[in-house]
Amino acid sequence: MSALPKLNFPPVRLRARMRDGRTEVWDDLRGVWLVLTPEEWVRRHLVAYLAAHCGAQPRRIVEEYAVPLNGQPQRADVVVAGDDARPLLLAECKAPGVRIDRRTLAQAVRYNSVLGARYIVLTNGLRHYCCEYRAGEYLSLNGFPRLDAE
Repeated sequence: MSALPKLNFPPVRLRARMRDGRTEVWDDLRGVWLVLTPEEWVRRHLVAYLAAHCGAQPRRIVEEYAVPLNGQPQRADVVVAGDDARPLLLAECKAPGVRIDRRTLAQAVRYNSVLGARYIVLTNGLRHYCCEYRAGEYLSLNGFPRLDAE
């Protein structure tokens, strides 16, 4: 795990093991071992942050949330359900070396056209952006850069 970069999240303790030459981490929410990819490294930190610092109850956090989009099965990285059990927050995680850009936002917006979450979070572990969907438009909550220009 030392080869993975320090992220812009509080540190997390992960249960890890080596298997077939790969590092795996335990996912408490799903009860499975997962290969520790750079994207998974970011997801593990985001899930821990949502639970420990944002008040998200672990039982309301769903990883790899199924999104039926145009007849094709897609998966949102993380979804947090609200009190009414409907999606409240949708998050897309990218590896630290992947730039968060308009394609990332477009992916999340496509998923959200089905899910209808109030908030969208985009993160690569180093930069985090949050938008709120209100009155039919997405409003930046933290200075999200213009995504209509590359």
